[in-house]
Amino acid sequence: MEIKNIADFPKVEEEILRKWEEGKIFEKLREKNRGNERFIFLEGPPTANGMPHIGHALTRSVKDIILRYKAMDGYDIQPWIGGWDCHGLPVEIEVEKKLGINSKREIEKFGIREFNKLCRESVFKYRDEWIKMTKRIGFWIDMENAYVTMEDYYIESVWWALKKMYEEGLLVKDYKVVPYCPRCGTPLSSHEVAQGYKNVKDPSVYVKFKVKDENAYFLVWTTTPWTLPSNLLLAVGEDIDYVLVEKDGERYYIAKARLKEVLGEAKILKELKGSQLKGKRYERLIPYVPVNFDAFYVTTADFVSTEDGTGIVHIAPAFGEDDYNVCKREGIPLIKPVDEEGKFTDTPWKGMFVKDADNHIIEWLKKEGKLYKKEKVEHSYPHCWRCGTPLLYYALDTWYIRMSKKREELIKNNETVNWKPEHLKHGRFGNFLEEVKDWALSRNRYWGTPLPVWTCPDGHVFIPEGKEDLLKHAEPDSIPEHFELHRPYVDELKIKCPVCGKEMKREPYLIDVWFDSGSAPFAQFHYPYENKDEFERSFPVDFITEALDQTRGWFYTLMAISTVVFNRAPYKNVLTLGLILDEDGEKMSKSKGNAVDPMEIMNNVGADAVRLYFYSTPVWKSRRFSENLVREYAQKTLMTLWNVYVFFKNNASLDNFTPDKIGEIKNELDSWLLSRLNTTIVEVRKNLDSLDIHKATKAIEVFIDELSNWYLRRSRRRFWKEEVGEDKISAYTSLYLALKELAKLLAPFTPFFAEYMYGNLWGKKESVHLEEYPRPRKELINKKLEEEMNVAIRIAEAGRRARQLANIKLRQPLASMTIVADEKFHPIIEKFVDVLREEVNVKEIKIESSAGSMVSIEIKPNYRVLGPKLKGDMKKVLKELEKLPAEEIAKKIKNGVEIAGYILTEEDINIVEKPSQGILSVEVEGLPMVVYLDTNITEELRLEGLAREIVRRIQAMRKDMDLQYAQKIKTFYEGDENLKRAIEKFRDYIMRETQSIELEEGEKKGYQKEWSIDGMTIKLVIVS
Repeated sequence: MEIKNIADFPKVEEEILRKWEEGKIFEKLREKNRGNERFIFLEGPPTANGMPHIGHALTRSVKDIILRYKAMDGYDIQPWIGGWDCHGLPVEIEVEKKLGINSKREIEKFGIREFNKLCRESVFKYRDEWIKMTKRIGFWIDMENAYVTMEDYYIESVWWALKKMYEEGLLVKDYKVVPYCPRCGTPLSSHEVAQGYKNVKDPSVYVKFKVKDENAYFLVWTTTPWTLPSNLLLAVGEDIDYVLVEKDGERYYIAKARLKEVLGEAKILKELKGSQLKGKRYERLIPYVPVNFDAFYVTTADFVSTEDGTGIVHIAPAFGEDDYNVCKREGIPLIKPVDEEGKFTDTPWKGMFVKDADNHIIEWLKKEGKLYKKEKVEHSYPHCWRCGTPLLYYALDTWYIRMSKKREELIKNNETVNWKPEHLKHGRFGNFLEEVKDWALSRNRYWGTPLPVWTCPDGHVFIPEGKEDLLKHAEPDSIPEHFELHRPYVDELKIKCPVCGKEMKREPYLIDVWFDSGSAPFAQFHYPYENKDEFERSFPVDFITEALDQTRGWFYTLMAISTVVFNRAPYKNVLTLGLILDEDGEKMSKSKGNAVDPMEIMNNVGADAVRLYFYSTPVWKSRRFSENLVREYAQKTLMTLWNVYVFFKNNASLDNFTPDKIGEIKNELDSWLLSRLNTTIVEVRKNLDSLDIHKATKAIEVFIDELSNWYLRRSRRRFWKEEVGEDKISAYTSLYLALKELAKLLAPFTPFFAEYMYGNLWGKKESVHLEEYPRPRKELINKKLEEEMNVAIRIAEAGRRARQLANIKLRQPLASMTIVADEKFHPIIEKFVDVLREEVNVKEIKIESSAGSMVSIEIKPNYRVLGPKLKGDMKKVLKELEKLPAEEIAKKIKNGVEIAGYILTEEDINIVEKPSQGILSVEVEGLPMVVYLDTNITEELRLEGLAREIVRRIQAMRKDMDLQYAQKIKTFYEGDENLKRAIEKFRDYIMRETQSIELEEGEKKGYQKEWSIDGMTIKLVIVS
């Protein structure tokens, strides 16, 4: 039965999915490799309360290709399970939206127990869609036994790590200024802040602070006017140069380096160092918040700079880490006229969100004569990574992990990791470690892992060993029904202090949700409570991959926790992934309406096409994506291979070829194909091992192209021979072996099509994925033959490119093509003269060492160089130059030519070669050669070209009629005299090419079609 040329990849994939499920192929693969050398993988857990997008399809595709490759290579992938990230703001915000609430007060009014119950339900809202997308993209992973971060076994392991950190003095409580989301009412860690920067326009104000007992002002710049009511000090740089200037009748202190930028022209009255300003007092700027301690004077600080602003910084200790530290040093308490929702309390702006109050405060300053000028500044400002609210820096009691104490260990452990791309190691990730901040761990929220710290009034601390230990210390009647390690259950326990017996209270915080996923290497095993051996055999992880932004997220938290708890890196290889952009290069988002549904794309063009498109460029780079782009790429790769496969299957069916008829390889072209196949296997394995997926994909792309556009083009007639002789068997054997190995080679890349091909190529195993991944047969690799054939391929490509430039179809024969190359290449080219003649469709191939008569040479003086060299002798030298033959100068110029007493070199003269009339030149890619194509068309060549056009039309009609390759036909024609002449002159050629046993002029009943060829009409009739 003949296979059609039209491939319905999505339909094929659905059939393959059923086959995998019914045959339990994934389970059989795991069983096959059980006990072998391990390859350790860790799934970065998604949160299933949102729909998967195309970026998730990329992540799952990249994970799958590496895991399939390693599994086919015999490795026992462990633990090869998925994971679900269940806690945190993403889940809470979703539930808040559902309930129509948006504040902590409303959550507490609704009830924490009921709220968290809804959070637990919401976590898996889109679980089915995630699993469906995971299966559809072909990502093999065990989702039934996935680790779940909200389960007690997981939380218990997280608590164990926190207890260890506390015992080592690394988990501490402190009152500090932290990044804070007023909408969510909770602090954030530095790695969370790093993920939420946005470019925004904020007010930029220059404010006048009146110097006490002096007719002058300190000029101060800020982009946060809302912090001015909380000002307590001004800071200057001790060694910075300052000036007192007069401008428009007022006097200002300002850093000398900022004078021109801020004030322009001003009269300098005095110069002094910052140290001389220390201790000067000023009048309070906005006098609404009570202050009953010493403040409002100038001090020094090392963070003051002259890069922007005025060189004088206003200090509001409740809203800046540096500010807080300065006031702590000076012994000054803080004032905080802003509540936890980010709204003012003790000011005229009471109840107003601080950012909304900016313009009101600016107006107040203007009215009071305290505003020098206002501007707008565009800068990068941190926003909440989940709800998008601008963050405030806010003083709070917070629990920290003292990561700054582990900076050296973090940097040392990072050195053991292989990063892709490499620059991340000492760049984006390495820099983050160099500047690592203490981890603000506690969160003032509801749905998450509770901080397992209980304290009593005397300051004693109890951290349980685990759930069992916690319940052992709790009064039995205080243990709630259906107890779990979440709020409010843990807060309802009554626990007596083991030291003094007083009642203990849990610190009322959750922990950063990123600590959950960062604990996955051990918490998924419930380590150290069970599976101790399993964890130790699975740590560190061999391979992880997620999006680039995880350098400040999961990649960091994994490294941080592992370094503190185990003092080693948690992973060996990290592959980062770029963004998926829309067709125009814009970031995708639902609000823009340019997001694509991965399921829809896969159902339209197929998962294999999507996967291969992802793999075709470096996965760590952002790339454009659309259905059209995927379809175009699939046309060049998968469809090309499909057509080769269909050609083989249909011809093999006609000739009854099966693998038991494999014969000896007799033909050099067949030897070349198998050599290229095995070289490709080498390249693919090497690049998959180094995580250079795009290079492995490129190697396969090139092989498919050569298989179709060189091997098959050159071998087609061998398959069409009537008799099945040695040469035909050799062709079948080599093409069969190439396709069979290619199916295995492609299995990690395009698992569906590879499965389909393998099954239809008499595959011996139940699935291609149960095969061993191809290893190169070194004895079949012939580098010399590959290099020689590459010369022929590249020359043929250059010849065809020359035709395109001349706008001459390949079917139109031409007189000749001349190849100009170094003599060492001549024997190779001579070997392929007949091949090149056919490929470029020319009557003659000429081989030369120089262009000779095909080009005319022009000498162009380089005046820019010759001017300084010849000076007054320029005219004289150029006159002599004109007398010499251009060809002679071109030959001698390399060693220098003496003219009128001057030695002229290649720098002095440009040699320009221009092809002669009707000759078109093209350089051969990657080789020191040029082809010169004679584009002049004689009458005889024109008629032959028309004959070839007629052949093409007959072949198209055969295809319309669904005729098999070898089926004979009778062809009849009527039409333009020129076309008739072409048929008569090239009758034998047309009959041979179209399998016509008759070719006659006249009318007949049959399948007929009228064609236009170069403006001429012909009617063709086929009788089968």
